[in-house]
Amino acid sequence: MRQKSVHQLLAGYSSHDAISNESVYFRSVLRINGYRSDIYSEPARVLPDLRKDCFDVHNLAENVKPDDIVLLHLSIGSIVNDVFAELPCKKVLLYHNITPSYFFRGINETTAHNLAWGEEQLRGLATLNCKALADSRFNADEMEVNGWSDVDVLPLLIDLEKSQQKPDKSVLSQYNDGKTTIMFVGRIAPNKKTDHLIKAFHCYQKAVDPHSRMIVVGSWAGTERYHAYLVAMSKELGIKNLVFTGSLTEPQLNAIFKISSLFLCMSEHEGFCAPLLESMVQQVPVMAYAAAAIPETMQSAGVLFNSKNMPMIAEMMDVLIKNNELRTAVIKGQNERIVRYKNIDIERLLLEAIEKV
Repeated sequence: MRQKSVHQLLAGYSSHDAISNESVYFRSVLRINGYRSDIYSEPARVLPDLRKDCFDVHNLAENVKPDDIVLLHLSIGSIVNDVFAELPCKKVLLYHNITPSYFFRGINETTAHNLAWGEEQLRGLATLNCKALADSRFNADEMEVNGWSDVDVLPLLIDLEKSQQKPDKSVLSQYNDGKTTIMFVGRIAPNKKTDHLIKAFHCYQKAVDPHSRMIVVGSWAGTERYHAYLVAMSKELGIKNLVFTGSLTEPQLNAIFKISSLFLCMSEHEGFCAPLLESMVQQVPVMAYAAAAIPETMQSAGVLFNSKNMPMIAEMMDVLIKNNELRTAVIKGQNERIVRYKNIDIERLLLEAIEKV
C-alpha cells in the first residue's frame, strides 16, 4: 500500500525565517505520524546551502497523487501559489498574512508588486476546494473578507526554547554598561514603523533619560532606502545611542534581551508578531501599539496603547521601567500569556486539520 504524502509549498526557504522554521517542524511531525513529507519552493528563493533540504516546486505535480495533500504557506505573491492552484491533489492553505502593498511603495517597488500580486492570488485561490487555515484570528478574518469561508486558526509555531541558549558574552560586554536600553526585533520595514519607534525613543531620551539607548534588531535587506531615511532622520533629531544591529544569532539576540529594560513595538501591520512572545519569555516588559493582530497575540498581557502620542508614550515607558510594582505585575501577566501559548497543542491541531481534508 502506497504511503500517503503531505507536502508543503513555500515562496522561499531560509534558515532564519519563521515560516521556513515552522515548515521544518511540520515536516517532522508529519513524518513521525506516517506521512511522506517534503518541502518545495522556487530554487532561486532557496539559500544555496539549503537546496538539498528543499525541492524544486516545478517537480511537485509529478510527485503527487489525487489522495495526497499539499499545504501552501501563503505570505506573498509567488509562482508557487499558481502551481498550488493547478495541482491534481487535495489542498490546504495556511495564511500567514500579506503586508498591504502600499507600505512599500517608494521603498521597494518589486516587493510592493509581489505583495499586491499575493493579495490577488489570495482572492483567486478562494474558489478552490481547499481547507483554509490562518495563524491568527486576524488573518482568518482577512481571508473571509477575501472570499474564504470556514477558516480555522492554527497559531504560529514559535520556538520559545531558543531563549535558553546562553547569551553571547561579547555582546553582553559591549552593552552591559548600565544604560537604560529600549529594544525592538523585526525587519527594518515600513509597516513596522521603525520611524515612529525612533521618534518615540527621541522623545524619551530628550524628556526622561538623555543617556538611554535604543537597539533595533533586524535586517534591512530590500529596504535599504528606508534604512537610509531612518539614519538621516536620527541624525537630524540629534538622537544618541541608536544602534541598528542587522540580523543576529540567537545567543547575540538573547544578550540584547538580557540587557534591555523594555521592548517597544510601534508596528501598524502584523499578522501575528512573534517577537512579542519572545520578549515575554525573556522577562522583558512589552509595550505595543494596538494595531492589526498585536492585541490578539498579546491577549491583555504587556501594555497596549491606542494613540501615537509620543510624549505620553515616553511617560509610559518611564513608569514601566522605574515602577517596580507595575513592572512585576506586567511581567506576571506576560508569563501567564506564555503559559497559555505553550498549552496550545499545535501538533494535534495540524494533524486534525490534515485528517479533515
